[in-house]
Amino acid sequence: MCNYVSLDCTINEEETDGSLPSNKYSKTSNVLTANDRRITRCLSDTRRAHEREPRVAAPDPYQLVRGDLHALYSDIQTELGTEHDELHQLANYYLLGEGKAFRPMIACLMATACNIHTGTSDSCLASQRCIAMIAEMIHSASLVHDDVIDRADKRRSKPSINKLWGQRKAVLTGDFILSQASIALARIGNEQVVILLSQVLEDLVKGEFMQLGTKENENQRFAHYLDKTYKKTASLIANSCRAVAVLSDAHEDVQEVAYQYGRNLGIAFQVSSSSVV
Repeated sequence: MCNYVSLDCTINEEETDGSLPSNKYSKTSNVLTANDRRITRCLSDTRRAHEREPRVAAPDPYQLVRGDLHALYSDIQTELGTEHDELHQLANYYLLGEGKAFRPMIACLMATACNIHTGTSDSCLASQRCIAMIAEMIHSASLVHDDVIDRADKRRSKPSINKLWGQRKAVLTGDFILSQASIALARIGNEQVVILLSQVLEDLVKGEFMQLGTKENENQRFAHYLDKTYKKTASLIANSCRAVAVLSDAHEDVQEVAYQYGRNLGIAFQVSSSSVV
């Protein structure tokens, strides 16, 4: 039976000699066999039934983790608290617009999926949410340093930090954000997670160096671009996804799936962003 649309698609064993049906033509003509025609009708009816089904809109991923992202930026501002007023102002400057929170959103979604898979919880754990926060802090610091390297005048439609306060203060601001992210990371108390997020920092530096160079050979240029894209963008997403899987006590296979998902998504996200004119 064809359960999807309750159609009779029973295969005639006498016609097929007990084997699975195929779309081959008869040996003596170009006319389909009776059994082939029956299968073709079944597939056609199934397709039409599928086309008649109402389309269900995909859920908004941000809404799925809205509770976890609600106070994300205020928590980051708390982490960046300092008695030095100007440093506090600079460190929070890019966070005031609150961005898209793409990286924290992915981390929280992966955390929830892993927790449901392992039976740990049906939502994001506090330690996993901290990973999402740290990911956004590392991303913010990388933007500050990128603008210094590129001598950019604008970021998110407003003057860049280096434009308003100078290159030296901008460098120190990026360093300060990274230092506070490292403190938050250490508080989680998981050595494997510390190693994963530390790898992100190494990749960011290597990615910046790779961006300063290029390859003459076309094939080498594309491989160079993908490697650079992984280090500058995808590594943060990939290792954040693996980190929340680790904190979910997921099996190593699940951790690897989480990592590969983040890696591929990160590369696709950057390639898509780069292609927008």
